[in-house]
Amino acid sequence: MSERFTPAPVRSRDYHSGGAARADIEACKQILAAGSKSFAAASLLLPKRMRGPAAAFYAFCRVADDLVDFSDDPSAAVVELAARLDRIYADTPDDDPVDRAFSRVVLDHAIPRVVVDALIEGFEWDADEREYETLPELLGYCARVASAIGVVMTLLMGPREARTLARACDLGAAMQLTNICRDVLEDAGRGRLYLPAAWLRERGIDPVQFVANVHDYAGDPRVAEVVESLLREADEYYLRADAGLAMLPRDCRPAIRAASLIYSDIGRVIRAQACDPIRGRAHTGKARKLWLLVRAWARRTPASLARHADASVIDACAFLVDAITPAPVARP
Repeated sequence: MSERFTPAPVRSRDYHSGGAARADIEACKQILAAGSKSFAAASLLLPKRMRGPAAAFYAFCRVADDLVDFSDDPSAAVVELAARLDRIYADTPDDDPVDRAFSRVVLDHAIPRVVVDALIEGFEWDADEREYETLPELLGYCARVASAIGVVMTLLMGPREARTLARACDLGAAMQLTNICRDVLEDAGRGRLYLPAAWLRERGIDPVQFVANVHDYAGDPRVAEVVESLLREADEYYLRADAGLAMLPRDCRPAIRAASLIYSDIGRVIRAQACDPIRGRAHTGKARKLWLLVRAWARRTPASLARHADASVIDACAFLVDAITPAPVARP
């Protein structure tokens, strides 16, 4: 991320009061609008009851990611985040609009701490510039930085059944794999590699040399093969995730379908560029994005999808699903 967004603090004696809560959510929405155009676009289709909690969650993710990413000592930043989470989960958040808003969300929706901790761990892996030798190792990363988000969003919608959460994990993994294929050039410029290193070696490419001299691989069919293979993995997870749409509340389905359509469409653009990451960062234009939003809104979800949904969960995501209790604990 290229810049850090810091909202102006909103102070209140009682952070649960209506006025303070609304002000905190507005600060979070500013972060959402500035930080992710795709997520902001899809969130327009969320039911009103979800927009505030979703904005609070996204804002916390953004602030946490920035704190680790911009820190000279990522390990110290993770320790600081853990302490902030301690206070958030104790209902005594720091005097910060994001912390206050997120504290309300985790308590109201009974979000297990282990899921949020997994997300922070993923940010730490980024800061450590960890490499991933195999696809299962890469899916472990996807579980933390993307599937954990899918689990939390599902809890905000209401469902807590294991197979519904498993499909949310699929969508998170699919979207992150798409992001990885899109950002190969940008990541290499930062000294990072998220493509499975073993896949490059199998094709005679040294991962270290690839990152150091990425422009030398322009038009290299071996790199294109790796990117295409990862996109095919993403396609499979998008298909599995589609079956979970029918398990979600009706008023939430258009937004999640929109997110899936918009991100999977990035894969279409990457393929149109011959899966050559040196040709630039793939993106969907505003007109195309608007068409996908309309398509997501108008398309119906057959109930039969839920009956045929795969009950399995990605191995790397099992700990996220296992952390969820069947029903939320009532808050006093």
